Amino acid sequence: MSKATTQRSQSSEPHVADSHGMIRVHGARGNNLKDVSIEIPKRRLTVFTGVSGSGKSSLVFDTIAAESQRLINETYSAFVQGFMPTLARPEVDVLDGLTTAITVDQQRMGSDPRSTVGTATDANAMLRILFSRLGTPHIGSPQAFSFNVASISGAGAVTFERGGKKVKERRDFSITGGMCPRCEGRGAVSDIDLGQLYDDSKSIAEGAFTIPGWKSDSWWTVRIYAESGFLDPNKPIRRFTKKEMQDFLYHEPTKVKVEGVNLTYEGLIPKIQKSFLSKDRESMQPHIRAFVDRAVTFTDCPECGGTRLSEAARSSKIGKVSIADACAMQINDLAAWVRGLKEPSVAPLLTALQHTLDSFVEIGLGYLSLERPSGTLSGGEAQRVKMIRHLGSSLTDVTYVFDEPTIGLHPHDIQRMNDLLLRLRDKGNTVLVVEHKPSTIAIADHVVDLGPGAGTAGGTVCFEGTVDGLRAGDTVTGRHLADRTSLKETVREPSGALEIRGADAHNLRKVDVDIPLGVLTVVTGVAGSGKSSLVHGSIPAGEGVVSVDQSPIKGSRRSNPATYTGLLEPIRKAFAKANGVKPGLFSANSEGACPNCNGAGVIFTDLAMMAGVATTCEECDGRRFASSVLDHHLGGRDISEVLEMSVARAEEFFGDGEARTPAAHRVLTRLSDVGLGYLTLGQPLTTLSGGERQRLKLATHMGDKGGVYVLDEPTAGLHLADVEQLLGLLDRLVDSGKSVIVVEHHQAVMAHADWIIDLGPGAGHDGGRVVFEGTPADLVAARSTLTGEHLADYVGA
Repeated sequence: MSKATTQRSQSSEPHVADSHGMIRVHGARGNNLKDVSIEIPKRRLTVFTGVSGSGKSSLVFDTIAAESQRLINETYSAFVQGFMPTLARPEVDVLDGLTTAITVDQQRMGSDPRSTVGTATDANAMLRILFSRLGTPHIGSPQAFSFNVASISGAGAVTFERGGKKVKERRDFSITGGMCPRCEGRGAVSDIDLGQLYDDSKSIAEGAFTIPGWKSDSWWTVRIYAESGFLDPNKPIRRFTKKEMQDFLYHEPTKVKVEGVNLTYEGLIPKIQKSFLSKDRESMQPHIRAFVDRAVTFTDCPECGGTRLSEAARSSKIGKVSIADACAMQINDLAAWVRGLKEPSVAPLLTALQHTLDSFVEIGLGYLSLERPSGTLSGGEAQRVKMIRHLGSSLTDVTYVFDEPTIGLHPHDIQRMNDLLLRLRDKGNTVLVVEHKPSTIAIADHVVDLGPGAGTAGGTVCFEGTVDGLRAGDTVTGRHLADRTSLKETVREPSGALEIRGADAHNLRKVDVDIPLGVLTVVTGVAGSGKSSLVHGSIPAGEGVVSVDQSPIKGSRRSNPATYTGLLEPIRKAFAKANGVKPGLFSANSEGACPNCNGAGVIFTDLAMMAGVATTCEECDGRRFASSVLDHHLGGRDISEVLEMSVARAEEFFGDGEARTPAAHRVLTRLSDVGLGYLTLGQPLTTLSGGERQRLKLATHMGDKGGVYVLDEPTAGLHLADVEQLLGLLDRLVDSGKSVIVVEHHQAVMAHADWIIDLGPGAGHDGGRVVFEGTPADLVAARSTLTGEHLADYVGA
């Protein structure tokens, strides 16, 4: 050993490489952040908290994680970057000390019917290989077991050069796929109720169609159907001959000439399928969605029994189990079956599959099955499914970023999630968590509290330090960290009951239960116990029932709270009436749009594989409207100034004086009731946090006419301080004569309930039963269920 080496080894000074122990953020200004500067310790668990809309996601996801992802993408060639999403550099002065960020967010998985839990986690891919190797009879390669691959065959002549001569040869090809030919891998077939499409006692000329938008004088109805020559437009539909009915309902697309114009005639059923059923239900207008719900029913495919697989794929088995049987098993049962397979020739495959299935069980999703459509997973379930591929990973010094990983978890399950977060940290990773639950905040090594308020009142760091320091600090989170809602001394008396008999959707075991009306009822239980199956399956949204589920709000940067809630409609009419012009002028997506930027407010410049540049439109100065539109005023304000108002300010503006508009004021009052008074009317929906979107949807549905409100986890994304406001809102709904049924895990909501229905005792096939129904006080006194034990601890009983 040399002298220099000896001296270096004996020196007590740390190596310079060990000095980079912090992620430094300086001058972050994304969304509502106000020049935020913080240092986040690496290889520690840091929790970011603060009221909903305070800037947590802007700092963690839109700044730290986004910049890490952008820098990684820049290491690829320009050719590869052309196929990747282009990311702009976040608005921040300095960002250093970053490591590779892996983001696990709450974004729902795709709602494509062919996407399942198995396809989303690669478990299906491994099962297909397993059955292609061990299944008997052997039917082909792994794609023979895939419901996304159709079986096709063909033959034809191919021409190629050989020895300087062109040679023709006949070639045959065939692909054996596992897709069921009847349902095309969807597992369900649609059945259309013809009675909802037309009145068969009328003729087409008399306006027989009852389809939204199909007027008797439109090109799509009378003109094409009447003048195609296939039908008699003056004959009642019920008197059509067999051939006329076939042509009317199922005719293949055919060119016809109507009044000298070439048009395409097509049977009614394929036309309805193309114009309505090919679209995502959630993106439809409410009246179109109501029509589809009435006219179309989906049933399991009679050919494959809902398994999506062809008969050949179902016939190949390992022992007595087919791949359809394996995918239908509860995952903890499937893991036990795979563990029992001893086949040296596929040992590495079995090990990898076993690890994936065990990860499901470990993360608390053992009650799912691989055939479960990924679009039906809740936000919390989808997030945990995404976590699976990271459990047991050999990567270290990675930054894991989680967005409220405890959403959808019963208090009993939260401890398991906390253990997983700590395990990721203990492997040498940096773990950043956006969270509101006190039990997860309590395990943090470092806490960053943003606020003090939401929207423009937030965006600053109110506290940075330890959990004990947060408790002692004078911040909104610190003051509410020890909040406990006490049990009610008296509960409301029900005015009636909603009877549910023999409920057997998913894992429910012929449940009989009476849900009291006129009170606040909470349905609870561990994740996967059957709560949503009971409530949404037995109380469908419809006449008298307003259902607010967890489906995400869809909207582009042109959508805002004013357009989403329908608030802009009465505002446009008020402007039009005051100025004697058309309402369409006051829409930035219609006639009133700035001609230079088409109402976007910015001009986008595409720079191929580099991030596009958005510059404020010089003609409208970002206000989105044509200058002539801004000459029209209501109450001394133009339309762009109104859209820049906060909800609270707009509520005053439209409540009194020259601008008084009762229809707009009602919507604004509902937005204030759910705690969104700080939002601006024209703020793009894409900039809202998860909690803000949930409350925006709740405010919209509060305007629906109905006596029963069904809410699915309304506390998702809500800060401890916001939960108190939510409880006040639920009380006002009940006191106004409504019945409120809430699917919820938050103990504060349970303690505030008049009646609790607890499902369990476990998840999957261990659940599906009512284990308690009664008042919260009775549940705490009995402590007979997991929920009872946790609620008793929460209220200090």
